[in-house]
Amino acid sequence: RFVYRAFLIDVGRHFFSIEYLKKLIDMFALHHINYFHWHLTEDQGWRIEIKKYPKLTEIGSKRSGTVVGHNSDVDDNIPYGGYYTQEDAKEIVRYAQQRHITVIPEIEMPGHSDEVVYAYPELSCTGKPYTQSDLCVGKEKTYTFLENVLKEVMQLFPSEYIHIGGDEAERRTWNTCPDCQRLMKEHNLKNTAELQSYFTHRIEQFLNKNGRKLLGWDEIMEGNLAPNAAVMSWRGTDAGIEAAKHKHHVVMAPQQYYYLNMYQDDPMGQPKAQGGYTRLDKT
Repeated sequence: RFVYRAFLIDVGRHFFSIEYLKKLIDMFALHHINYFHWHLTEDQGWRIEIKKYPKLTEIGSKRSGTVVGHNSDVDDNIPYGGYYTQEDAKEIVRYAQQRHITVIPEIEMPGHSDEVVYAYPELSCTGKPYTQSDLCVGKEKTYTFLENVLKEVMQLFPSEYIHIGGDEAERRTWNTCPDCQRLMKEHNLKNTAELQSYFTHRIEQFLNKNGRKLLGWDEIMEGNLAPNAAVMSWRGTDAGIEAAKHKHHVVMAPQQYYYLNMYQDDPMGQPKAQGGYTRLDKT
């Protein structure tokens, strides 16, 4: 009945070993899950080896510490990191395939990219890390970088879909960035939502030329939705319903039901979680 039955693992915020991922994949197979959505990059860490850009893992895979307990102001100041080599990625793809599971990689863009602009600050609007978490979508070098990254990713993952994130871009620096403003004028873009839409269209065209399809969080619908894109609806179900009405493929992933990193009981008696409250019976 359901062609897409997936589980997302965020290894950007917390690095899981290959052995642990295999254990989870075995569990997926047991429960007839047929897609493993591998969230490989995040502000807190870039987790997949890209040979053309070694600093992504040399620098971007480490953070200075981790929040502890339920007080978000407390940091343990213990450096934390880890990443998967390309051989590790191939091993996970093979392991999953043997269990009839397709691995869909997610490479976040243009937001959630603190770790990228820390390693390569020239890809930001300001040229400095920690001034924004977005890539500069007005610079041609950003597209060159992302296409090179995606070329290596596509060599590792044979999946039809490549997930590009697209969620929660701040777009804050785009309003004042000369490169972004120039691009907006050149293409008659009215606002930064349309600028992000231009960016998504370009990435989709690149993926389509390489025989792949684009999957992104529901923010990719803002501006104009790329013509062949599939939408992952996380901010409730309305966006997914709207995308489906326009004949786009949709994955429903509303956070109020499906985010298992929410609290399931009294927060003070539970391990540290994202926040929110979602009991298993609701899921």
